[in-house]
Amino acid sequence: MRVLGIDPGSETLGWGVVDGSGSKYALVGYGTVKSNPRQQFSKRLLNIYNNVAELIETHSPDVISVEDTFYAVNVGVALKLGQVRGLMLLLGEQRGLEIAEYAPRLVKQTIVGYGNADKRQVQEMVKILLKMEAVPTPLDAADALAIAICHFHHSGMQDKIDKAKRKPI
Repeated sequence: MRVLGIDPGSETLGWGVVDGSGSKYALVGYGTVKSNPRQQFSKRLLNIYNNVAELIETHSPDVISVEDTFYAVNVGVALKLGQVRGLMLLLGEQRGLEIAEYAPRLVKQTIVGYGNADKRQVQEMVKILLKMEAVPTPLDAADALAIAICHFHHSGMQDKIDKAKRKPI
């Protein structure tokens, strides 16, 4: 299974691609999609859409794993993030990908073992889990890799639950 993790952002969107199955996975690639904050918001959305569509074409993921919404102090920021998330969900549906959404707290709990972990702790654990030589930067890309890894851990659990339900009693 190949997972494209997305850390949504209207100025910087993090992405990470991880390949594997269960708790065995490996890094494929990661980075960010930058948008000019001085551009009209609709143009930034188009930039994000086109760049992520290209990533999907290049990496052929089976799943798009997107960070779920969180409560932001600034309502305007929360609305913009929601629009970027919507774009990612739309892209996933258009391309026929499985879509998974994970709360930031669950991602941190899964990766670090502590739901209130800070971004540096997430970076360090992603480095260890993916056997990288250095921590992935920037933070947005490290978060996207964590979201992809989170999917491997939770989708495997769902598979086990589904199998258990199918077994005769």
